[in-house]
Amino acid sequence: MTEHGLLDTDEADIPGDEFEEVDLEDTAADEAGRVADRELNEFRERIKDTEQFKVEASVFDDATYAALYKLVQDGHIVAFGGPISTGKEANVYTALGPDETEVAVKVYRINASDFTDMRGYLDGDPRFRGIGSDKKKVVLAWVRKEFANLERARQAGVRVPDPTAVQRNVLVMEYLGTEAGRAKRLSEVDIENPETAFEVVREYMRRLRDAGLVHGDLSEYNVVFHEGQLVVLDLGQAVTVHHPNAREFLERDCENVAAFFGRQGLDVTAADLLGFVTGDE
Repeated sequence: MTEHGLLDTDEADIPGDEFEEVDLEDTAADEAGRVADRELNEFRERIKDTEQFKVEASVFDDATYAALYKLVQDGHIVAFGGPISTGKEANVYTALGPDETEVAVKVYRINASDFTDMRGYLDGDPRFRGIGSDKKKVVLAWVRKEFANLERARQAGVRVPDPTAVQRNVLVMEYLGTEAGRAKRLSEVDIENPETAFEVVREYMRRLRDAGLVHGDLSEYNVVFHEGQLVVLDLGQAVTVHHPNAREFLERDCENVAAFFGRQGLDVTAADLLGFVTGDE
């Protein structure tokens, strides 16, 4: 060594020896990656070849297949069933979950046609500040928002589908139905006791608000009968009470609910319902 810590040239190895030979053999990680890619491709082809999953590419893009595959790998989905419903924003399918329980799998379209409407419910929600105007970010935020809203509603004592997992644009939750098919909406059944049904719905509305949420699209089309209970659906658009339009959304919910039960013969008004929900009776 020289006095400055430099290596004497006489002590140096032959030039070039400092470069190790590159190992071109596959590592375990390389092989694992290829296996995962093959399994994902096989999974994608199985879904594509299944009659009930032959849907447009706007629903099942490559990233959605990857999200579904991750949910399968994590044990949230064991096998797929058939479609429950199709809509402009999402399709819902049945699937077999862990312990042979039936679950519902809601797949949101990234290119949702109601993107502007979605954005209107997210803007002003303090939980989703800063997502910008990117369509994919809005849809992914919407799915996380629905999962969070279902959790909060359930903890508040509101009967909703129990959410179990979320991955990208896919939400897995409790399936509401029997072997005969999905649970029926209020709009699809003859209500034997409308007074009791109304009391349950208005109590759900009050519990939601006490938990800091407003449904925002409540009507006879997203409340169903399941195993003797009323269950509230579609909480993706629900907003916190801090949302600038929360009051407007709550008043609209009250108008929809009061109008429906009024048609069932009850003497109810939107103003009275609003007073009950807010505690301002």
